[in-house]
Amino acid sequence: MNAAPADQIRLLDVQALDVRLQQLAHKRRSLPEHAEIESLTKDLTQLRDLLVAAQTEESDTAREQTKAEQDVDQVRQRATRDQQRLDSGAVSSPKDLENLQREIVSLAKRQGDLEDIVLEVMERRESAQERVAELTERVGAVQGRIDDATARRDAAFEELDGEAASVTKEREVIAASVPADLLKLYEKLREQQGGIGAAKLYQRTCQGCRQELAITELSEIRKAAPDTVVRCENCRRILVRTSESGL
Repeated sequence: MNAAPADQIRLLDVQALDVRLQQLAHKRRSLPEHAEIESLTKDLTQLRDLLVAAQTEESDTAREQTKAEQDVDQVRQRATRDQQRLDSGAVSSPKDLENLQREIVSLAKRQGDLEDIVLEVMERRESAQERVAELTERVGAVQGRIDDATARRDAAFEELDGEAASVTKEREVIAASVPADLLKLYEKLREQQGGIGAAKLYQRTCQGCRQELAITELSEIRKAAPDTVVRCENCRRILVRTSESGL
């Protein structure tokens, strides 16, 4: 394949722009905010699970407290009715009177036991409420950190994408001036060779594979016409000759 030396030089410009696009894409994928957001999101998920559990406990103890308070109220009402019967003198039978007094004493004890239960449930509910408040605050703090990291990531995206768009336009302009067959070969080699399809021959060394060319290969390149597209014997990339090639 033949191509004017100037076209081959422009191919190096295309290659440099492609390398820059690769660097920008790598930087975009490797932003530290990605790992930061991922780690914080895991923390947030765990905190939200703990918050749901705490909220469930608070809700359960609220229902338990209501039930215990209703039990106390029922016992209190029954004790009040019994006391009223006793005070009214309506009970005349000694045996019934003894039974009523015994029941009033029993209800008083039962009321005391139930009130203790209410206090214990209230303490557990208060503890659950404090846990809910604590976890809610922690969830908000972590979410705030995620929002901050996301904003920083998006700002970096905008900057990198803007530069990538500018480099892409520049590449399109330069690539349009390179002969189609040469560009096609370059694209094929670039895909095969990890993004590098053309390299400068510098001081008898291929800048693609960083291998110094053998004497026989250098001799053949010296003999080649300026418009001959030469390839590296080691990596098969297009070798572009310049005044610094050391030929």
